[in-house]
Amino acid sequence: MHGAFPLWVLALDYVMGAIMWTLIGRFGMGLFLPQDSRFFFMRFFVRATDPLLRLFSPVTPSFLIPPVIPLYVAWFFYLFRFYLMPWLLGYSVMGMLSFPLESEIGQGVAQMIGFFLN
Repeated sequence: MHGAFPLWVLALDYVMGAIMWTLIGRFGMGLFLPQDSRFFFMRFFVRATDPLLRLFSPVTPSFLIPPVIPLYVAWFFYLFRFYLMPWLLGYSVMGMLSFPLESEIGQGVAQMIGFFLN
């Protein structure tokens, strides 16, 4: 499906996508659970994303409330995946390469739905 893209491009996008969705997951879980929750998913999200939040702290505005910060950092990964990566690869149309991870997931869900409907 994505034969036109080098393997390193897809690998980089998948890693960036996983990071972005993990940050979004932490934000979502943070709406319902405290940061120090013992729930294993929340502990994973906090442990996996704390280093990224520290890394991005110099560019994180001080007026943001702590539960929103993971979503703010996820926005950087979105920008990288949607705008910078295609531009660096020489595409003139923004979004040409955008989101192969989500495309694969969407196709998988569509195939599962088609399987269950037939």
